[in-house]
Amino acid sequence: MKIRMLAVVASGLLLSSAVLAEGISDNKISIGVMADMSGVYADICGKGCVTAAQMAVDDFGGQVAGKPIEIVSADDKNNPDEAAAIAHQWIVNQGVDVIAGLVSSSVTAAVIEETNAAGRMVLISGAGSNAFSTSSCSPNIAHWTYDVVALANGTVKPMVQDGKRKWFFITADYAFGHALEEVASNVISANGGTVTGSVRVPLGAHDFSPYVRQALDSGADVVALANAGDDFVHALEAAAKAGVMERMDVVGLLVFLQSARALDPAIAAGMRLTTGFYWDMDEATRQWSARFKARHGDMPSMVHAGVYSAVSHYLRNVAETGTDNTPVVMSSMKKNRPSDFFARRARLRPDGRMIHDMYQVRIKKASERRNPDDIFAIETISTGVQVYDPMASSCSFR
Repeated sequence: MKIRMLAVVASGLLLSSAVLAEGISDNKISIGVMADMSGVYADICGKGCVTAAQMAVDDFGGQVAGKPIEIVSADDKNNPDEAAAIAHQWIVNQGVDVIAGLVSSSVTAAVIEETNAAGRMVLISGAGSNAFSTSSCSPNIAHWTYDVVALANGTVKPMVQDGKRKWFFITADYAFGHALEEVASNVISANGGTVTGSVRVPLGAHDFSPYVRQALDSGADVVALANAGDDFVHALEAAAKAGVMERMDVVGLLVFLQSARALDPAIAAGMRLTTGFYWDMDEATRQWSARFKARHGDMPSMVHAGVYSAVSHYLRNVAETGTDNTPVVMSSMKKNRPSDFFARRARLRPDGRMIHDMYQVRIKKASERRNPDDIFAIETISTGVQVYDPMASSCSFR
């Protein structure tokens, strides 16, 4: 009996030592921030996402579990192959533990192949495809800021219910645009509407006039712009020039602060849209946004705010668990609810989808704006349960 007890104690000590020895690999936490730094999405993430991640690190004191935190960053140029190569190099040669940012859905999918193979984590803040918590779900994914389902339920559903029955889509021709059109079309059909047609446009197009003419000929009540960033701005300007607003509603399905601010209020005022964050919501968002602007030179988009929130939650749970082991940290992130100026009534579900409050806003008229950043008026707040899809049982990772 004594020998057996000694063996049990010894095995317990070995197990404890193994857990303690695991600790922080490479004696540092390395966070990679990847985004379009020079193309159509540069303003909504880009270098601002690096700033947001660095703010999270600085607010955490620059170290966790007694180990330093470093940030590396790269421009993925909206190129999936280039993004995959960067991710591979970061993981193999630089020991990157987690990759944040990630705007283009096709880029994000390529990066996830690399992180899954290496058992590393991704904190998605910019990509909108719902595939990352459905068909392409993984135990290594935390999808933070928004997705196409929340956008469609927040923006499209109320319009159809208000009588806007016939829709035409001008869609960015890659994974995000396709997913947004598909999900929005399902919402339209489920609420008694129809889709009269759609046209797909290459990313980064400048001349939207041919696509706008197709929308004019469609007989639709609403033209939905299933794109973002500069593509959204160019599409809406082309629609205004062609007189589309005089004949039908035009709605942006993903509109960032920077895009709305770039438009003439005479064109954009009155448009309603869904967002995951606005800098002027309350004192907490105003204080953080002022700090961000002081460092970055511009007010934050919801992607910037999401990066800060996601990185902060990651670091808190590394500190709690004492390790950067992906399954251990992710389990802790799902157990502990995120709560900060961005994450309201939030939780990270077992499928990796972070659900939180979303906001239906209206673009203000010029006469309503107190300053150049005073763009949105919040009209309705929806809970995450109301706007995000229920969790798929096949993606219930614990």
